[in-house]
Amino acid sequence: MSEGEVRASRGDVLRVAVLGCGAVGSQVVRLLSEQSDDLAARVGAPVELVGVAVRRLDAPRDVEVPEGLLTTDASGLVARDDVDLVVEVIGGIEPARSLILAALDNGASVVTANKALLAEDGPTLFEAAAKAERDLYYEAAVAGAIPILRPLRESLAGDKVTRVLGIVNGTTNFILDKMDSSGAGFSEALEEAQELGYAEADPTADVEGFDAAAKAAILASLAFHSRVTAADVYREGISEVTAADVASARDMGAVVKLLAICELRGDHVAARVHPAMIPRTHPLASVREAYNAVFVESEAAGQLMFYGPGAGGAPTASAVLGDLVTVARNRLAGTRGAGESAYADRAVQPMGETRTRYHVAIDVDDRAGVLAAVANAFADHDVSIQTVRQEGRGADAQLVVVSHAAPDAALSATVDQLRSMDIVREVTSVMRVEGGDE
Repeated sequence: MSEGEVRASRGDVLRVAVLGCGAVGSQVVRLLSEQSDDLAARVGAPVELVGVAVRRLDAPRDVEVPEGLLTTDASGLVARDDVDLVVEVIGGIEPARSLILAALDNGASVVTANKALLAEDGPTLFEAAAKAERDLYYEAAVAGAIPILRPLRESLAGDKVTRVLGIVNGTTNFILDKMDSSGAGFSEALEEAQELGYAEADPTADVEGFDAAAKAAILASLAFHSRVTAADVYREGISEVTAADVASARDMGAVVKLLAICELRGDHVAARVHPAMIPRTHPLASVREAYNAVFVESEAAGQLMFYGPGAGGAPTASAVLGDLVTVARNRLAGTRGAGESAYADRAVQPMGETRTRYHVAIDVDDRAGVLAAVANAFADHDVSIQTVRQEGRGADAQLVVVSHAAPDAALSATVDQLRSMDIVREVTSVMRVEGGDE
């Protein structure tokens, strides 16, 4: 029988399998049950949960899964002939990749929240979806409940996006916000984040920028129609940010945020994640606690900002269900949504060639000629100075320099030269500056 004849024999019921029943998966299962009537009305046919794959049947869960639906055989679940749509919320690379590929090969469409897999091996998944003529949707992979991927892929499809600047990790934003509001150090703020459940026991993926880099790769790929992987994204975390850095930002009317920055630079794409000072007047500066926000700049639409909860079971499940409804509608209509758009095939610009600005704090000898010597170090690398101020005198003398935009390699070489100078006791802080007038 054709797919249409099979569906007619089922009464146009769409059958869904869920892989994973953790924080997100359990909320997906809950919403599928609680909103079944509304989902049926929105889709145009009943949506039936037919299986939930888990690692352990006896593990405690936040939701009661209907009897008979739990299974530890994820491979067997995605191979079932009656599964129309697979929701993958396991995370990680394997077995998620193999399960998604098997589901597509078996004729099911897929909704996933797996940012790490998409950022590492997205092309393989998109090619498999295209070959199978099935949908692969992934709104929940970036910024939780915030609708950002679909606007980039669809709403702005007729525009030219030039820049995407975002706070896409709630853990680091919570930590930096606490450091700014209370004067706490990094370790103290991290401990509070862990106590409140905003940070994992092992926070490495968040605080060292790996999570944000994966999301930046996905954003850059969509915005600039080019394949960008997490390995292409320059990455620095926030573990080296000090209370002094945050205080210095405050003194210059700025705040420190971990930013994912994706830019169109001529024929190249630049993608980076690092802490940066941004003016308190910038819309992203007001993003507090564990919230996320993404700021988009395009030629026709201008500046757009998307804001909301960027993580958590229920918010992420909301994005999953939004994709599920769209994919289900496509399935009923016998159509597919937009697949991968990588026609531009732009190369990724090395970080050293990316233009940025530096804030540099330097402990120096308080004597004649110091300022001129420091200025010469910047000039040696063709870096011009925007502002310079001296704080303290004698043994406490410190120069704080903010540069104009220059290639990152030139700025880095300037800092190396400063560290080698006899008049410089220590370069105490180096941080990039984004936004504001140059």
